[in-house]
Amino acid sequence: MSKLRILYAATEILPFLQTTKVAEFLNTLPQSMQERGMEIRIFVPKFGIINERKNRLHEVVRLSGINIAVGDDEKPLVIKVASIPNAKLQVYFIDNEDYFQRKSVFVDKNNNFHQDNDERAIFFCKGVLETVKKLGWQPDIVHCNDWMTGLIPLYLKTTYKKDPIFKDSKSIFTVYNHEYKHKFDGDLLEKVKMLDIDNSMLASLQEADLDSFIKVGMEYADSVIKTNENFSENIDALFNKFVETNKNINTISADDNLCDSYFNLYNELSR
Repeated sequence: MSKLRILYAATEILPFLQTTKVAEFLNTLPQSMQERGMEIRIFVPKFGIINERKNRLHEVVRLSGINIAVGDDEKPLVIKVASIPNAKLQVYFIDNEDYFQRKSVFVDKNNNFHQDNDERAIFFCKGVLETVKKLGWQPDIVHCNDWMTGLIPLYLKTTYKKDPIFKDSKSIFTVYNHEYKHKFDGDLLEKVKMLDIDNSMLASLQEADLDSFIKVGMEYADSVIKTNENFSENIDALFNKFVETNKNINTISADDNLCDSYFNLYNELSR
């Protein structure tokens, strides 16, 4: 049996939160991989609509307390955990009072896109990697799901590349459809930057929209997954562009072979 270590980062997971297909996928796949002998860690944001008491979340003090830089600001990281019922899987929740206490995910009650969703994404991506470092757990595969995780492959190929925890890690980025048209403020690149990252590495972020986060994830990931859903013209265009540059893009269907397909992909990438 394989003893690969798989780190999952995503926007949501059942039974704690579901707004898209991502939540169901993250509930199914990690459990299947664990049953096949893999070690699993799962990270999601602790959005304020997740009921902590009902879901029995509790803070892990030894992992909390790191300050995460977002541009010129630093925000304290709080880590909470909960177990998935009927599964021997823990979920780590990335939390911060400024970013994740509001009772919504990406839009407010008037369906307006939160202006700081870019900062929330940056905080989440950095928070995942810093927490894994503190755990001292070396992932073989970092599987990133949806736009909010798109910076993780970039950070793994740059700032975190020399870190012993991540030096051998390979990343996968799974793309999902979305309908958001929001443009972020012009200082997005400055907020994203870390050590070893300059403007030339952030060309994919120039448009400063959600598709930019997807572009970065696709550009820096070792493997890109296209789910079998109907994508917008913009995202289809991204796939076509990356196919032209010989990017490793796989289409994995949500069928009976899904878990086998990912199991084989993980093993192939880790060789």
